[in-house]
Formats: sequence, structure tokens, C-alpha cells
Amino acid sequence: MEVTIDISMYPNREDFLPPIDGFIDKINDIEKLKVTTFPTSTVVQGEYEHAMKAVQDTIAACYLEYNMAVYVVKIIPGYEAL
Repeated sequence: MEVTIDISMYPNREDFLPPIDGFIDKINDIEKLKVTTFPTSTVVQGEYEHAMKAVQDTIAACYLEYNMAVYVVKIIPGYEAL
């Protein structure tokens, strides 16, 4: 099953662009995903298990590197937005 995941990241710091750029770079490095970045969110599409794990791993890596951020995530199973 395909899934579309819409993610917005809100880093809890004044210099907020490096963590956002880091998240986008990390998620784009993962194979077998369609990733499109918009001004307010990034959309990830792929096979459900793979895409969900990719997002989970990317959020964990960003937490270790940049500390705290708030993520707003919309998950749409069975829908191909891209």
C-alpha cells in the first residue's frame, strides 16, 4: 500500500533554517521515496512501511543533531498525492 505523509517541522530555536534544511536533506537521501518540498511542508510518498520508517528515522536523527522541534504530520494511507 502506498502512503502520502505531509510533514511540517518547527524547530524550537531562533536559527530555525538549518534544522529544516537538514531534515529535507536527510529524507531526500533515502531511496525509493518520492519527496517534494513546498514552502510550508515536505510531502513524502512511498510504500507504507518504508515511508513510515524513513520519516521516523529522519525525525530521530534530527532530534539527535538539532535537539527539539515540533512536527506536524498528516498521514494519508492508500493515497498517491505526488
